Amino acid sequence: MKLVIDLGNTFQKCAVFSGDEIVYFEAPDQVTMKSLLRIFDFYTINSAILSSVIFHDKEIESIIRSRCRCVILDKNTPLPLLNKYETPETLGNDRLASAVAGYSLFPNQNVLVIDAGTCIKYDFINAQTEYCGGAISPGLQMRFNALHTFTEKLPQIELTDFNSLTGINTTESLLSGVINGTLAEIDGIIDRYREKYPEIQVVLSGGDAEYLVSKLKNKIFAVANIVLTGLKIILDHNDKQKPL
Repeated sequence: MKLVIDLGNTFQKCAVFSGDEIVYFEAPDQVTMKSLLRIFDFYTINSAILSSVIFHDKEIESIIRSRCRCVILDKNTPLPLLNKYETPETLGNDRLASAVAGYSLFPNQNVLVIDAGTCIKYDFINAQTEYCGGAISPGLQMRFNALHTFTEKLPQIELTDFNSLTGINTTESLLSGVINGTLAEIDGIIDRYREKYPEIQVVLSGGDAEYLVSKLKNKIFAVANIVLTGLKIILDHNDKQKPL
């Protein structure tokens, strides 16, 4: 079995894979030494991968290394695709893992992966198995937060289901602006990629994917846990290079 740990800006996730199936999953406020030890006591973990985009407790790494072979994902980790990003040291591990997972779904094709979470991340992988880069923009809740934080009177609101183009009060106007603006952005970027790559495959994931998928005009392939899946694929790739 394999352990995948993803320490993100908003959520932290742990998953145990048996083959390609997730047999255990948790998303605690914080991954702790106690929670990791519980996983190791319950499952026979052969190898693990840790991906972090935050400053995490280094004792977590020590515990994993003491229990199994561990890959700490960084710019030097071997990958199943060629990373052509000019500054790989600044590339978020979540973006890289999403790209790997997206390409694994559609090998030898041009793929655009959209991860709609805290930020909306667009990552493009070409048919030559090259990760080329992408774009980052604010996520839905970040846009609501910014409108409240950087104005005197606009209220703080939360995401709710809303389908109107014209808001009839301030709350609805904020909902319309953020939601319709985000949908226009995503559809617009997909359209621009399809102008260059008509057969491109588009994958959507992330915390807001379920909310957005039915509202977008473009045909997309929605998947869950794309970062965890990509990390597992990266771990498999490294395990093949250094068999247990």
